[in-house]
Amino acid sequence: MSTDRTEAAPAAAFATPDWVKDAVFYQIFPDRFARSGRVPKAAHLQPWGERPHPHRYQGGDLLGVVERLDHLAALGVNAIYFCPVFQSASNHRYHTHDYYRVDPMLGGNEALRELIREAHARGMKVVLDGVFNHSSRGFFQFNDILENGEHSAYLDWFHVERFPLSPYDGARPANYKGWWDNRALPKFNTDTPAVREFLWDVGTYWIEQGVDGWRLDVPNEIDDDEFWREFRRRVKAVNPDAYIVGEIWHDASRWLSGDQFDAVMNYLFTRPCLAFFGARTIDQRMNEASGTGVVHPMDAPAFAERMSRVAQMYPEEITLAQLNLLDSHDTARFRTAVGGDETAFRLATIFQMTYVGAPCVYYGDEVGLAGGPDPDCRRAFPWDERTWDHVTLELTRRLAHARREHRVLSRGSFEVLTAFGETLAFRRVLDGRAAYVLLNADRARQVVYLAGLVPGTYTDVVSGETVRFGEHHTFSLEPRAGMVLVAQDV
Repeated sequence: MSTDRTEAAPAAAFATPDWVKDAVFYQIFPDRFARSGRVPKAAHLQPWGERPHPHRYQGGDLLGVVERLDHLAALGVNAIYFCPVFQSASNHRYHTHDYYRVDPMLGGNEALRELIREAHARGMKVVLDGVFNHSSRGFFQFNDILENGEHSAYLDWFHVERFPLSPYDGARPANYKGWWDNRALPKFNTDTPAVREFLWDVGTYWIEQGVDGWRLDVPNEIDDDEFWREFRRRVKAVNPDAYIVGEIWHDASRWLSGDQFDAVMNYLFTRPCLAFFGARTIDQRMNEASGTGVVHPMDAPAFAERMSRVAQMYPEEITLAQLNLLDSHDTARFRTAVGGDETAFRLATIFQMTYVGAPCVYYGDEVGLAGGPDPDCRRAFPWDERTWDHVTLELTRRLAHARREHRVLSRGSFEVLTAFGETLAFRRVLDGRAAYVLLNADRARQVVYLAGLVPGTYTDVVSGETVRFGEHHTFSLEPRAGMVLVAQDV
């Protein structure tokens, strides 16, 4: 089950941003992470921490993030991916009004500038969400069509079918194309040169302002490879190290040839993790109700085979830059999707932090935040530390820092050593140095015998204990527990 990528695929003739390969990402839904007293608030906000409502705001902002950067630094995070931050009449801000203006409720453009400055001072990158497939009813050019009808100068910016348009009355046909027929999200006509230039300019403008990359929302729905090739050319001309990561839920080979995206959100990583670590407790109704769909349980051999294939799908440059997530703003949170099984989430976190590609922690997961399908997965961060799951928090910290301190965990090859029942062992190897990961998802203690090891003295990141072994060793694994063994520096 070895995944020696030098044999599996030819070396890529392109490069992905080097910093991504060593990154630990943290995804933030801005309205729900943290409030700052420095940002004026509207009066009719939902109380912080109340169960999320699809249309109400809880008032998180970007300066609130600035004031909590030390929490992220302590966690081991060195890159932040934000859900949309531009002006919008929705708490999730996928209904963009103005692509050049940060939402005033988030603190405006100056708040983003301060955030970039403070994040960069701590060695953290900042990646924004680019919603370029559709805008909103409040977007100026679409609003012009609503005001002026067939006389609007911007008819070719959208897919207008006939008049009159019906942007709000669901009993009447909308008469224009929206994202998945959602009339709140009119779809851009990206065949129009002015639209293409507008979106490319937005892409380069924010990179010029210091943003480190783009996460692209539903980019497959702009079914035009040349559009994305030109987007890449322009963004990379401003900053060759800018990260371009697409939201593609399936095989993304079409977009990962080095001329469009650097990587994708790796949902092909997410589902097997639910299937293996949550095999006995998975909540199928919860997953069916969210973007994940039905997840069939896996044993260790099936999981090992699947994750070995995932590690081989793309060239090494792509694989090392994949955004590996356990959950997101579009899915039920992992711990909720597995019936509240904290051991499943902790085991999955160990795997996420030691697998090939950049791990991405969804805000609040590290302290035990639960949540079902949208909008419940977008709960407010609970800043009362008395409510936190400190065991998971400390585990996440140890793993994130170990990944950044030991390049073998971020850049090493991936090779499964054994998989039986619900027990898995694999190693990462880089420049003759090895790290070993052993995971026991069983409810009973397991003994694992491994041969062909790199002898030495190792530290178990999970427990902090020292382990010494030669070329052959027998390991004892407690139920629902794991070990991450990294070589001690001599």
